[in-house]
Amino acid sequence: MNWNKLTQEGQISDIKALSEDVPVMIFKHSTRCSVSSMSLDRLLRNWKEEDHQNVVPYYLDLIQNRALSDRVSEVFGVRHESPQVILIKNGVAVYDNSHFGISYPEIMQEAKNN
Repeated sequence: MNWNKLTQEGQISDIKALSEDVPVMIFKHSTRCSVSSMSLDRLLRNWKEEDHQNVVPYYLDLIQNRALSDRVSEVFGVRHESPQVILIKNGVAVYDNSHFGISYPEIMQEAKNN
């Protein structure tokens, strides 16, 4: 899986613009949390190479970038969680889930929905 690393606030506007053409998934990961590591592992095990055509994945290390994580939550109107997946389409969050609720099939289904 080829993650785009989300490390700067300016990338949020890039994500909004990109999401006009293809859904963007942000995975907010706590490197100190075993649940977050398990959720990340489940995504990685299920990800197929062709998924890059349907979803652009971004990885946000919220330990190193906590203020940016808070800004993502604020901009997209979702409560901060860790771990968390946020799916962006047309500049807005259309799906978010956290912890063991993070579901690869749900993410892919939401990405395909209009």
